Amino acid sequence: MNQSEHNKRQLVVIGNGMVGHRFLENLIDGGGLDKFNVVVFGEEPRAAYDRVHLSEFFSGKSADDLSVVKEGFYQQAGIELVLNRRIQQINRAEKTVIDTEGKVTPYDELVLATGSYPFVPPVPGHDRKNCFVYRTIEDLEALQACAAHCKVGTVIGGGLLGLEAAKALKDLGLETHVVEFAPRLMAVQVDDGGGRMLRRKIEQLGVSIHTSKNTQQIVDGEQAVHQMQFADGEQLETDLILFSAGIRPRDELARDSDIEIGERGGIVIDNQCRTSDRAIYAIGECALWQGKIFGLVAPGYQMAQVVADQLNETAQNEFAGADMSTKLKLMGVDVASIGDAHGQTKGALSYQFVDEEKEVYKRLVVSKSRKKLLGAVLIGDSDDYGSLLQMMLNDIRLPAEPAQLILPATNGEAPKGLGVAALPETAQICSCFNVSKGDLCQSVASGCQDLASLKADTSAGTGCGGCSALVKQVLDHELEQLGVEVKKDICEHFPHSRQELYHLIRVGEIKSFAEALNAHGGGHGCDICKPTIGSILASTWNDYVLDRNHAHLQDTNDYYLGNIQKDGTYSVVPRVPGGEITPDKLIVIGEVARDFNLYTKVTGGQRIDLFGARVHELPDIWKRLVDAGFETGHAYGKSMRTVKSCVGSTWCRYGVLDSVGMAITLETRYRGVRGPHKIKLAVSGCTRECAEAQSKDFGVIATEKGWNLYVCGNGGMKPRHGDLFATELNDEELIRTIDRTMMFYIRTGDRLQRTSVWMENLEGGLEYLREVILEDSLGLCEQLDEDMARLIANYECEWKRTIEDPEQLKRFRHFVNSDATDDNVVFVSERKQIRPALDEEKQQLIAIA
Repeated sequence: MNQSEHNKRQLVVIGNGMVGHRFLENLIDGGGLDKFNVVVFGEEPRAAYDRVHLSEFFSGKSADDLSVVKEGFYQQAGIELVLNRRIQQINRAEKTVIDTEGKVTPYDELVLATGSYPFVPPVPGHDRKNCFVYRTIEDLEALQACAAHCKVGTVIGGGLLGLEAAKALKDLGLETHVVEFAPRLMAVQVDDGGGRMLRRKIEQLGVSIHTSKNTQQIVDGEQAVHQMQFADGEQLETDLILFSAGIRPRDELARDSDIEIGERGGIVIDNQCRTSDRAIYAIGECALWQGKIFGLVAPGYQMAQVVADQLNETAQNEFAGADMSTKLKLMGVDVASIGDAHGQTKGALSYQFVDEEKEVYKRLVVSKSRKKLLGAVLIGDSDDYGSLLQMMLNDIRLPAEPAQLILPATNGEAPKGLGVAALPETAQICSCFNVSKGDLCQSVASGCQDLASLKADTSAGTGCGGCSALVKQVLDHELEQLGVEVKKDICEHFPHSRQELYHLIRVGEIKSFAEALNAHGGGHGCDICKPTIGSILASTWNDYVLDRNHAHLQDTNDYYLGNIQKDGTYSVVPRVPGGEITPDKLIVIGEVARDFNLYTKVTGGQRIDLFGARVHELPDIWKRLVDAGFETGHAYGKSMRTVKSCVGSTWCRYGVLDSVGMAITLETRYRGVRGPHKIKLAVSGCTRECAEAQSKDFGVIATEKGWNLYVCGNGGMKPRHGDLFATELNDEELIRTIDRTMMFYIRTGDRLQRTSVWMENLEGGLEYLREVILEDSLGLCEQLDEDMARLIANYECEWKRTIEDPEQLKRFRHFVNSDATDDNVVFVSERKQIRPALDEEKQQLIAIA
């Protein structure tokens, strides 16, 4: 050791989780390695990894993927990292720590980043085999190994971690149950209304929820490994139990060393994160500040920065508590909680918005004066989270009618919410790294003009990720103020808009997500870019969507080639081109519906939908339909759905052209074509418009002089009549015009953008579209023709391909290791057909069974 090394102070860090590692990064950034020799102890066999996204381990991410440590970090910094070793004693008098191997390490300053441990209720039987916690990668590996031999798994705990754990069990192919002591899920974060909506959405994903359940003991099961016995006399049989009933601070080292501990646990710290021993600091979930434990990563990062500043003798930051608002996606469900979500503040008023069709619940809690936002709950749609959070944190005055902040847009107008322009410079955008709006603005002004460079410069959005949308809004606003064109990057992993990615994939002949990521992106991808790239690949090459390179990009509907319904079953929708069907095919559909006991309905798109198919039944159902000549109707995809028609000149005395024949031609031509969103067409045989063509993306109406084409109409929440695009077209001209317009939309539409919004956003609107398609002003028409020809040539029925592939059929099972079915799906009879049982009906029928 040279003289300068000898003069350094000795810093020991106990704990190498996310917060402990963040402390080291902050220490290095502030020049701390000039003052300290650093030794870090970690109990686990690997360096710090991302616990926030731990469940992604079951979606294919490895331990290396989850690591938060840059390659060579400890070696380059000269930090000694000791893994797989626990500190068992602190000798405060001698300023040393002793590890489990008996080695003594001296310290001048000591940082406790020991985190927390999962709380396991002391229920008799809690230590039986097949009982797990959900905390480390080793826990997950053990869980995965056990699940391979189980059918049913149960999570005890319905909070944030519990629902994450439930997703893990579901991903492992188990029938999944969640048992919660409180009367609702996420009792700390959401109110009763939010809890009901959250429960409804999660139960639709096939997870059974049991609230108000007090587990008394766990004993041998009759049909499974365990039987959980509840205080109300009910029982639940399960093969595997996962405890996720909260966390407790790891404070035993401090407790044994006579450092002050809170009455209910936790190492007491002051505003500088010092413990009762001035040489010892505590950060993260082991620390107790003013009687509070902060169980989110962002407050831990703030503590890490405070201690690093103290040791670096730089800015004298203080820890002053942290906002516990949170936004996340649980099992695909958007959930956000802000401030006083329960309205417990004296005199508080609340506003609620419920959309049961879209399964959205929002609650706004405001002060008695209606001038200050106190809290909010958002279930199913959390887009307003960033704006509402900033209103609360910065005491921004509410509009005269606060309810409009959570109401949907009407008459084409955007909701009257808060724009980033109204935020003060001091507004904290990123709580993980304490980044203000002013910090972001300064970074943009200094040259960071894309999201990746802005994140790299400020670290905003690189922690829990909850502020990413707001960071992007600040970036866009500042760029517009500077007169810079704002790019519409789809996410942080691809610095490109959807339109740009389509071009890059087509021109570069990219055939997989991995190729796209390597060539034009970075990181591992996310829930935004994966399905977007998957859609673009399908729209460009029309390959089989369940190919091993594409299957992981699909959402649940595409993954199982069927629309999932509210009870976890699926719909079966065979294609009926133009609505024309033979009696023989009608009989086949009827026989399938009868034999599999499916609910049968004729739809507005002139198809016959069959509801109530369990996942294991789908291949058998589709084999019978395919054998009878049916194809998939693509009701599950962002693709061409249907072409509706009237009977036209064939039967109707008013019809002037064969609308059914043209509808069949169009539906057969465009089947399987995928785009930014679903696409619907209709053909009417005369101007009486019985097929309602003007409300479709492409509407065709017959006249005595040929076909009139309407474009960019749609139904839905915001109905829009299509615009008359071209008149008096013959059959060939009509098809060519639709080909080109559809392909131009596929090329230039934004992610999940309907044709109506797409055209409204085109500079020049309808007239510009006419110039491009009818006058070939961009010289693109020949390319558009070729692109459509390729899609048509590459079409194959996805269900026909699937039932011929034994490997693909393996996915259509309730459990990966068993042929058992889901007993939680319960139907009742109504109007001589089945329907999903209501909650109270289901409980009664299951109890009888």
